[in-house]
Amino acid sequence: MKLPVTEHTGRPWRIHAYAPDFTTLDVWSFRMPGAGPDDFPIAVAAIAAGAGLGRETGPTKFLFAVRWKLGALLGWDDARAGLGPRVRSLRDRMPEDLTATANPVPGPGPFVSLYELPDECARELANKTVHAVAHLGWVRTPTGDHELRMAVLVKPNGRLGRLYMALIAPFRHLVVYPAMTRQWEAAWRDRERLLKR
Repeated sequence: MKLPVTEHTGRPWRIHAYAPDFTTLDVWSFRMPGAGPDDFPIAVAAIAAGAGLGRETGPTKFLFAVRWKLGALLGWDDARAGLGPRVRSLRDRMPEDLTATANPVPGPGPFVSLYELPDECARELANKTVHAVAHLGWVRTPTGDHELRMAVLVKPNGRLGRLYMALIAPFRHLVVYPAMTRQWEAAWRDRERLLKR
């Protein structure tokens, strides 16, 4: 479910100190019935096992295939346009005690982990269009359960990046995030089977 940006910006997440020049673009919630305060790592592991990148279906799979094809044709994802050559990683802004919580090796997919704490984690990517952070946080609901929150923080790369983000907005909201919600919530419900692998 889409949430107001203040549901991310108003919480004391660690990412705020290191990405003040990023815009919080989207905030989304994922229901995790029965989840407790210590279940964040389990939710993240279940999602990685059962609903990670590369497991898209239907229209979402088609949209990602088109995006990767366009990226290859137009050089958007060239290694020289990514983290390091064009963009300094946010890891460079963070203290070692925070970055030591995660392995900075890319994958799965194009994201690189910045940090992993008991109630939040962040991953980043950069290409010719944007420098982006996917932040996941664990939030207690009014019913006492906990739910997963995802915030997407972006810094577009010039006019191309702003145009790109504007063009993909309807696809994110109408196709990608609803499909992600179904997959991630299903991964939580099926966590016991997924994490036995």
